[in-house]
Amino acid sequence: MDRSKTSADRLAPLRRSDIPPAGANPLRRVSGTGAVLGAVLDHGPVARSTIARLTGLSPASVSGHCGALLDRGLVREGPETAGPRGLGRPFIPMEIDTSRFLVAGAHIAVPHVTLSLMDLTGRIVAQERRPHEGSEPGRVLARVAAGLPRLLAAHGSGRTALALGVATGHWVDPEAGTVVHHPQLGWRGVPVRDELAGATGVPVYLDSHARALARAEQLFGDVGTRGSAVVLFVGNVVDAAFVTAGAVHQGPRFGAGNVAHLPVGTASAGACCTCGTAGCLQSEVSEPAMVRRAAERGLPVTRFAELLDLAVEGDPVAVELFRQRARLTGRAAAVLLDMFDPEVLVVVEPGTGRLPSCMDELRAEVEARSQVCDDAARAVVPSSFTGSVLATAGAAVALGALHDDPLGPWPALAAVS
Repeated sequence: MDRSKTSADRLAPLRRSDIPPAGANPLRRVSGTGAVLGAVLDHGPVARSTIARLTGLSPASVSGHCGALLDRGLVREGPETAGPRGLGRPFIPMEIDTSRFLVAGAHIAVPHVTLSLMDLTGRIVAQERRPHEGSEPGRVLARVAAGLPRLLAAHGSGRTALALGVATGHWVDPEAGTVVHHPQLGWRGVPVRDELAGATGVPVYLDSHARALARAEQLFGDVGTRGSAVVLFVGNVVDAAFVTAGAVHQGPRFGAGNVAHLPVGTASAGACCTCGTAGCLQSEVSEPAMVRRAAERGLPVTRFAELLDLAVEGDPVAVELFRQRARLTGRAAAVLLDMFDPEVLVVVEPGTGRLPSCMDELRAEVEARSQVCDDAARAVVPSSFTGSVLATAGAAVALGALHDDPLGPWPALAAVS
């Protein structure tokens, strides 16, 4: 593939010659240092000998990798600890150092941006939501760049931001750092990475929000979601991410995960998707569709958050709207389970995260429709980040990049070492 072109240049129908040969975009392999950092994230405080057993690396290699991570300020040594029951030689455990660095995140949704700060264990330190003042790319990105230093000054406690991760919906090319196409925002070929790197002075990483949340599940989510999973995101935008053998699938054109137009049944009156047809998943379950249905049922809401609050408070009409959404989402989930046969399907949808009856409805629909899934209670799970999904998504892009290459050209880390 000619990487001198952006993905926006490839919006025309592809020719066979445009498709890269097998192996042209190989899966990223975790470095030895990345494997050690991941083991410390998962198990710290942890002895070097245990890290060697967990990673399969030799004790000498683990010591070298730990030394490199110590030099960069990513891990620290805890106090000397005795062996189990006081037996064996004491050891000095390794743990993630949260005292020096943070990663920043920006999730660009249709109505707003969510800015966040995350420590190196994946804990959200601070977040704030800023409604758009116009959806023009320059205006949105300028507000992200202006908001980051203010958030860091207020909540960073003197720590340095290693990088900014950005997540948004639809077609995103992380290699070129561009939003290829976001219909609801009206964006095409927007060079997000270059614009924000120039404005903030920190490394910037970009990905789709579904792939970002899949990466977050791998890094610090439930262990069952790591090796084989589908992440189904239902919000203003509906899309998905696929994890196979521990790798998040992107596709040769980075377009994997476009499930918004799966047919889920009879079209609702007035429901029409950005694809121009009615009855597809996005036109039936997206947040605008929910607000429209609420108005049709006489509920006094103008925003999705208001409708969700009513449902959590027990309003029967609002609850039924979310139960209906869960059933339609369950139809799509059954298709994805049969198509990919993952270990788990993670549903990122606030109704299933906060209303138990909605998850019950979704799982019942999967049980009725899937030919592969024989235990929906085990196979269909809510997000590990219910309540902080958007704040997690952007920052996880940056933290994932750090774990992929902790010894790479990170300016703030180079200054330490």
